[in-house]
Amino acid sequence: MQDVAVIIPAKDESERIAATVKAALELPGADLVVVVDDGSSDDTGRVAEQAGARVVRHSRNRGKGAAMESGAEAVRLLDEGEPRHLLFLDADLAETARDAAPLVEPVRAGEADMTIAVFSSTVKLGGHGFVVRLSRDGIKRATGWTATQPLNGQRCLTRAAFEAARPLAAGFGVETALTIDLLRKGFQVTEVEVPLAHRATGTDWHAQVHRARQFRDVARALALRDPAVGRLRGRRP
Repeated sequence: MQDVAVIIPAKDESERIAATVKAALELPGADLVVVVDDGSSDDTGRVAEQAGARVVRHSRNRGKGAAMESGAEAVRLLDEGEPRHLLFLDADLAETARDAAPLVEPVRAGEADMTIAVFSSTVKLGGHGFVVRLSRDGIKRATGWTATQPLNGQRCLTRAAFEAARPLAAGFGVETALTIDLLRKGFQVTEVEVPLAHRATGTDWHAQVHRARQFRDVARALALRDPAVGRLRGRRP
């Protein structure tokens, strides 16, 4: 059954994107992999295409939410008959992307409208614990549901659930907003443990800037959904 499209937002991931694409193409039912090259300054798009992906290019960096929407639109244009389920994966998963199949199974079976990955790896990813807490607390306050890994970008959605969540939140606030919006609209959200692993976040200056952007985008997504929730951004570790 060929019923899954894999969408991979990517920026400057030429070193790992080929392995991620090739592994994604091994997933059962995945007959289409779309890489959205979100304004890369390297050869991410070319490498992804050579690995077997359809590539959508943004001339400038527009952020993760916009990349996800572009990828989903590309899939919609290629769909024939029943819409494919949408499996979103990060570009740096490399060979571990082949282990994402459990995310699809509950969606395919009609048991969930969106699944969220919980990495089973015991490797500690660097930093951004305060952003995770911001997102988790915000989701809990807005919906009553506690997410284990609220910022995890590995998710499978039905087309109906994806369309119900549009327009997606900007930048790194997209995962937090997706969870809140779908739960509030009555969609079933389920967490699934998977043995995936991506590149650990470092602690250098670039990593600190990345975390600051994450915090900003998550706080903005929360504030737009509930001013009281948005005030959680005042909490710092």
